[in-house]
Amino acid sequence: MSFFEELAAALDQEGIESRGEDGASTALLVPITSDLEIHFEVIDELLPAANVYIAGADLDESDEGDEISDMVLVSVVFSVEDAVDAVIRHMATDQVVTVMRDLLEGTDERIADLEFTQSYFDPQVVTAPVAEDSEIHVLVEVVEGVATASVAFIAGVSDMDEDIREWAPEEPEMLELGTFTDFERLFDVLSLAADQAEAWEEQLVPFDDEDEDEDF
Repeated sequence: MSFFEELAAALDQEGIESRGEDGASTALLVPITSDLEIHFEVIDELLPAANVYIAGADLDESDEGDEISDMVLVSVVFSVEDAVDAVIRHMATDQVVTVMRDLLEGTDERIADLEFTQSYFDPQVVTAPVAEDSEIHVLVEVVEGVATASVAFIAGVSDMDEDIREWAPEEPEMLELGTFTDFERLFDVLSLAADQAEAWEEQLVPFDDEDEDEDF
């Protein structure tokens, strides 16, 4: 089998759609979204080696003009295994971008009451204020080729340093709410966290020193 035949078979085993480009035996296209595709172009069949491009889904390489500039060379692969890994990595990265956009734009009605902003310190973290003095934090990243979101609830944020507020699992005022690869479940969890925020804050924020002194 040719490199592309082997690659198409390997992608099929992963449940990933691919198709050969019309009239070309050295190009394989893999849709990753409705707008984007990965293009593999063989540059050496024996080695083997293939250039990896990201391109607009409607791009036709036979066209001439400005559209060809939409193809961007992102890597080179030298085996079917590397090519499959590249596809999985790009698909996961696109998922991260999509989830981040959904969080920041509040496109899902389940988070309509949450106003997320992107962290200045880590662009993969978004935060939303809740209750009187708390925040919901979501870290979205690719972990071992899988788009993953980790969620935490942090109470009493006004008394914390900025670096601690970014992600501080050792803090007693923090609840870790889990790590998710199912993003439908993620939005369900965020909706529940928003509903429970006041109750959680009341139970997590420590007593003031003045309150402790009154007990003695």
